[in-house]
Amino acid sequence: MSRIFYSMAGEGRGHAVRVMTLVEHLKSEHEIVLFASGDAYEFLSKSYGERQSENVRLQKIPGLNFRYTGGKLDLFKSTAAAMKFGWRVLPQLVDTLRKQIELEKPDLAISDFEPALPRASRLAGLPWMSIDHQHVLLAYDLSSLPLLLRRYAWWMSWAVRWYYGWGPYTPVASSFYTPPLKKGFEHVVQIGPMLRPDVVATVPTTNRFLLSYLRTNTPPAVIEILAQSGWPVRVYGLGERPAMGQVTFHAIDEHRFVADLASCTALVSAAGNQLLGEALFYGKPVFAIPEEMHYEQQINAHFLRQMGAGDWMTVETFTARRFLEFLGRVDDYRTSLLPLKGTINGTPQALAAIKTALQRNASN
Repeated sequence: MSRIFYSMAGEGRGHAVRVMTLVEHLKSEHEIVLFASGDAYEFLSKSYGERQSENVRLQKIPGLNFRYTGGKLDLFKSTAAAMKFGWRVLPQLVDTLRKQIELEKPDLAISDFEPALPRASRLAGLPWMSIDHQHVLLAYDLSSLPLLLRRYAWWMSWAVRWYYGWGPYTPVASSFYTPPLKKGFEHVVQIGPMLRPDVVATVPTTNRFLLSYLRTNTPPAVIEILAQSGWPVRVYGLGERPAMGQVTFHAIDEHRFVADLASCTALVSAAGNQLLGEALFYGKPVFAIPEEMHYEQQINAHFLRQMGAGDWMTVETFTARRFLEFLGRVDDYRTSLLPLKGTINGTPQALAAIKTALQRNASN
């Protein structure tokens, strides 16, 4: 039985969902120590906190989070917080993890866009790999995007380099879209979104309701447009509250959410790679509403549109007219999605990459 150290970014649920997907496959044969902060820690603690799962141990670490001003993503404050974290918190965290590596002697480290474990692994001589979505910004040919988003991707590619640093490691990029790799990045392993076993096992149907997953800072106007659409809408992410017409609000329940995603007509949501990938696996059209300053999600939304899988607007500019146009074309989008339905599951490839890394390390 190998021991694996696995860290992840704490912002949102996408990183934690990817990690949990792999952990559920790995835990029967390997001992896994998870390092998480923020939303990721809260999400994983329901399954792995207080040693609830054999062979899986969850540890809370400090991490980076987005900053908001007036309900909108504030890139200046987020960048300042990242710099403060890098200067004051990161060195101590790296040293703590290095000591834990030297004490527990894991066989492999994996990072999903978390900067401390890769640095600690290099210092301790521990082989490591990355499995994330952010390598898209570094390694993928994004020349089909508008200039603003290409510039953002170039800028953020340096952030990816900073997160992981230099030196040899195995990068695995998980995304629902797979444009060509840029020259010099042919070693990056491209895989589809990593889907949880319950997602893969659930057979999709089509019932007349919309599913929506929204952030807590979603403008009230978005809810009003959903309520005026004429469709029943089940909203997750805003907590339980009284219904607004045909819009009902539900507490996060992973099993119920998967069932609703598999049976809805379409999804209205922020544009995180993980959720969009799950929706496309089920053949569900998506109207994506990323935040104005969340350019990574806007990149996802652009590829969603290019694939003919849906449409998008920023959450701040979301209008009833465009949304109703989307609803009128749901059947067309569903037809475009037929080649992807049931096929874009990158989990087996990710597991194969981990197995290869463990075997290579054992032979060295």
